[in-house]
Amino acid sequence: MSLMGVFDIAGSGMSAQSLRLNTTASNMANANSAASSVEQTYRARHPVFMPVMNAAMQDAFADPAHGNASTSVRVAGIVEDSRPLQPRYEPGNPMANEEGYVFYPNVDIVEEMTNMISSSRAFQLNVDVMSAARTMMQRVLTLGQG
Repeated sequence: MSLMGVFDIAGSGMSAQSLRLNTTASNMANANSAASSVEQTYRARHPVFMPVMNAAMQDAFADPAHGNASTSVRVAGIVEDSRPLQPRYEPGNPMANEEGYVFYPNVDIVEEMTNMISSSRAFQLNVDVMSAARTMMQRVLTLGQG
């Protein structure tokens, strides 16, 4: 794999983690939003990642001696969490339905904080990979100088 491939891989990872971080922020921002019906209630969202193999990677599986393989990541989609919503009996709440229930999102703040830390660290690791590749390229350029 060339060093340019490293930039493509790390860049796709940074893009995916950035979307994950934005989705997590959206979940946390809506964690306490109330609604009077199940249909109107915000549901937690999570990105789904999938690997993308380039043609060289597919050739590498066919011929393991072929060493020009790389893969990147892309977002396959964003799915809504299927966990149940949180109905609470709050008859005094202006958002309460006829039965006195208010519905809150199925957002788990602890899980979202964990996702935020994880995506932030993964993003930073991809930045570190790009920085290391850049440093290696600069050193290669100075090898011929004497």
